[in-house]
Amino acid sequence: MERIALLASTLCYLFSFGHTLYILGAGRFQPGRFNFLAMALGALAQTWYLCLRGAAEHSCPIGNLSETLIFLSWSIALIYLVIGTAYRLSLMGAFTAPLVLLLQIIALLLPSEVHVSFFRPNPWVETHAALSLVAYGAFGLACVAGLMFLVQEGQLKSRRPAPIFHHLPPISILSEATMRLLWIGFLLLTLSFISGLLAHLAVAGAKFLFSLLIWLIYAAILFAAKSGRLGGRRFATAVSLAFLLALILLPVIERLSGRA
Repeated sequence: MERIALLASTLCYLFSFGHTLYILGAGRFQPGRFNFLAMALGALAQTWYLCLRGAAEHSCPIGNLSETLIFLSWSIALIYLVIGTAYRLSLMGAFTAPLVLLLQIIALLLPSEVHVSFFRPNPWVETHAALSLVAYGAFGLACVAGLMFLVQEGQLKSRRPAPIFHHLPPISILSEATMRLLWIGFLLLTLSFISGLLAHLAVAGAKFLFSLLIWLIYAAILFAAKSGRLGGRRFATAVSLAFLLALILLPVIERLSGRA
């Protein structure tokens, strides 16, 4: 059943991405309801999978890198379903689906790993890990909004904008959505650090330093944006690069967690 749930969610995200490619090729880039529905069904199937894994493991199902990536992609999709509705950014699903699909495919292709269990006796450590991944989900969606900002800015500067220009939200809305998503992710990551301290996790070693580096990078971006030193294209680029770095470091942090 777990494999069926995982494959069902992958197919939903694949349909969403495939539909986007189809309408792009047809020259009628409309957000429509199909993408949103496909993303919602994909997130629902992932929720089913995570519930099954959680029941089997008696804990939050993030015991290896594969489960971690699935939990992360689920977080991105879930936050999109909330933010996309609140900001009327239905077209964001067309940009979010490829990212979620990529993470899901990587998770499926990863070899089977032994599940770590070092955190399960301590619920604070489990909370620490889950909050960190949800924060990554917010950062991932902020990256998507930042990329949409860059696309829309490029269209504004173009003398002959593509059809997508008329369906993308104004850059002011994209900038506001990116900033709020960053704050959500930053606050969740801060809460993750606090729960880690309550769990008496070691505040030394490579794992802590890598996690702290990500926290400091996002803190610097928020401070620079708030003070007016970082805005527009540079802000969107910084957000995108920060998430890319966070993704690169995620397997390292997960591996170090398994050795804690």
